[in-house]
Amino acid sequence: MQQFIEALAVIMTPTCLGFMIIGTAVGILFGAMPGLSATLAVAVFIPVTYAMEAEVAVPLLIALYIGGISGGLISAILINIPGTPSSVATTFDGAPLARKGEGAKALGVGVVFSFMGTLFSIIMLIFIAPFLAKLAFNFGPYEYFAVVTCSFLLVSGLSSGNMLKGLISATFGVFFSLIGMAPVDAVKRFTFGNTYMAAGLSSLPVLVGLFALSELLHYVREKDVGFSTMAVPKFRGFGFSVKEFFSQLVNFIRSAVIGLCIGILPGIGGATSNLIAYAAAKNSSKHPEKFGTGIIDGVVASESSNNAAIGGAMIPLLSLGIPGDAVTAILLGALTIKGLQPGPLFFRTNVRMAYVIFAAMIVASVLMLLVEFFGMRLFTKLLSIPRYILLPAVMVVCVVGAYSATQTVFSVWVLFVFGLIGFLFSEFKIPLAPCIIGFVLGGSCELYLRRGMQMSGGSIWPFFQSPIVIGASVIAVVFVGWKIFSAIRGKNAKKEIDLDA
Repeated sequence: MQQFIEALAVIMTPTCLGFMIIGTAVGILFGAMPGLSATLAVAVFIPVTYAMEAEVAVPLLIALYIGGISGGLISAILINIPGTPSSVATTFDGAPLARKGEGAKALGVGVVFSFMGTLFSIIMLIFIAPFLAKLAFNFGPYEYFAVVTCSFLLVSGLSSGNMLKGLISATFGVFFSLIGMAPVDAVKRFTFGNTYMAAGLSSLPVLVGLFALSELLHYVREKDVGFSTMAVPKFRGFGFSVKEFFSQLVNFIRSAVIGLCIGILPGIGGATSNLIAYAAAKNSSKHPEKFGTGIIDGVVASESSNNAAIGGAMIPLLSLGIPGDAVTAILLGALTIKGLQPGPLFFRTNVRMAYVIFAAMIVASVLMLLVEFFGMRLFTKLLSIPRYILLPAVMVVCVVGAYSATQTVFSVWVLFVFGLIGFLFSEFKIPLAPCIIGFVLGGSCELYLRRGMQMSGGSIWPFFQSPIVIGASVIAVVFVGWKIFSAIRGKNAKKEIDLDA
């Protein structure tokens, strides 16, 4: 408790709290704007945090993350367009509620249960992550290699409908991580005689280029560069009664648990959890026919689950050093830039920073509740800012940040190259999350493999003897088999439909 109070004192300093308020507001704005996202907000602001101390930079990025996930509910409810993939299911009942003149109730329900879902997941994170980190002390090179490899497969298969494209993306990410000096014998690889490439690719321009710049490139072809003006409903309190609140507690708990569990699995996150929680709420309801017509049950399920996935995704990040989704992959890169290495030792060597993260998440969730409630009218007005004004400003931040990473123009070229790569990935429907996670974890995966081979004298058999390795291998084999079976069954079902037609 003493450590948490000290961490809270760090968060409540004027500088840190001020940046967190700004980060929460900007995150909500990015989440509310269709086409932008929490991932983009965090990626764009990594360059801004480059010169900050870790105890200010990390809380700022966490505020952007939490604000960005919750902000998607604003446009999902008011204009029936999800601001982020995490808010897709919110449109199912949120928009019909708004059309019936109950937009204030829909927004109030979304804001309150977003807050509760985030808070629930943070409490679980505080209890689960240190415990999981203690278990991970039994991990050696063999175990870590198996867990990371299993994570690659999960991310590749679950972050897109096509597992082959996911594996291609992850392979590219691992290849990019191999550029530079080898981790054990310091042999130069894939440098083509370039001095700058010998040191490897800096995480900042690669991550910002893959996600932020590639998103900006998509808008070049669009003719519609503005946003629609939204009407803001009038609030009385949070728009719903105490009786309605208590009637949703079972729905909330079920949805939050779904979001937490799905968030823990690498590569899935809120984009999937909100749809699964919505389906679970509908199947458990006494009146499933009312779903989609405008009831608060659907909004509660979606917003509770997608925000609960935040804490779930942070659990493997902090305890194992394995990001749960694209946002936490970028956070891992940001932590590494600050000299922090998440994993089993994180709760021993960086106890103060671990509690700062916990405290920052709690404060950010409270700020999200307050900023969304009191600033709803302002956010809806800001959504009418034309993109031809907003996006060039984002581009400038990306370029300046890339240059500041190494103080060389080479990093700017890296930014543009990976921006183009990310753009091409999107054009060919190749998911970016496996590539980002492959780049972030590729170096660690190679290091564990080479250390394990040194310990075994070049034999691969010890990699399959540990119970943890066997368990991870079984999960990977079952998952790949399930994906292949699902693909074959889907093709057969399609053939039967075509024959019937």
